[in-house]
Amino acid sequence: MREILIHAGEVAIRARLLDTPTADEIWRSLPIQGSAQTWGPEIYFHTSVQAVAEPEARDVVNLGEIVFWPQGDAIAIAFGPTPLSRNGELRLAAPCNIWAMALDDVAILRSVHAGETISVSTAS
Repeated sequence: MREILIHAGEVAIRARLLDTPTADEIWRSLPIQGSAQTWGPEIYFHTSVQAVAEPEARDVVNLGEIVFWPQGDAIAIAFGPTPLSRNGELRLAAPCNIWAMALDDVAILRSVHAGETISVSTAS
């Protein structure tokens, strides 16, 4: 089972990779590092990873799903309703590939500020 550690600012969460082409591409690219951007209660960061939208890509996700935004080559994690959300849903800006599930509470990412370093590495 493939697990990763996402460090963002002063916090970290663990996640388990799903069996998807995007997860495979991200796994092969580890470690990945970037600069945090925020969009309401969502953090994302641009990567050198490239992936096309998978057939299951969607713009409304569940809490704890970690996504890849193909249009922006970015990893994103929503932890609350975004500016586009309706009725409390977690709506992203565009359909994204779900590639991992958080094993820890993603709400701790509220403390991450734009410009802070985010890294994704294999969990040891």
